[in-house]
Amino acid sequence: MQVFEIGAYIVYGDNGVCQVEKIGGLQLAGADKEKLYYTLRPYYDKEGVIYTPVDNHRVTMREIITKEEARHLIDEISTIEVLQDKGKKQSEEEYKEIVRKCDCRELVKVIKTIYFRKQKRLKEGKKVISLDERYFKIAEDNLYGELGVVFQVEKRKIKDVVIGQLKERKKEEKN
Repeated sequence: MQVFEIGAYIVYGDNGVCQVEKIGGLQLAGADKEKLYYTLRPYYDKEGVIYTPVDNHRVTMREIITKEEARHLIDEISTIEVLQDKGKKQSEEEYKEIVRKCDCRELVKVIKTIYFRKQKRLKEGKKVISLDERYFKIAEDNLYGELGVVFQVEKRKIKDVVIGQLKERKKEEKN
């Protein structure tokens, strides 16, 4: 079990990036007085607060990636494989598992897969699948949120870089 320092930025499940504000017991009704808890402040919701046991194994908690890891990930976007189309039910299960893991490389796979599927469907005059829209937004929020914190820029700038990489790949495939 990894213990995070006060002030550390961590990814806390689908809540995204949070800062560890306190570590200690909680004086809240229903809280185990013998347990240590993190008090987390969501980076993109300054009014929000999360209390979670230090030994929580149900929700993924990890340190945010380093700038070097983030640069490497961005450089690799064009080579990261898309997910195989397994049908609606299996795709949803795979998307849920990827979001639960909070792995940046896997989130890129979801974004790429859905981005290219969306482009294809629109070109064919079809609607975008609502399941895809939902998980595309979740994957984007989580990935761009973390990379935005790492590089200290707005999520929008990260999105522009990632989508730019995808568009560039599409152009290369046409040539």
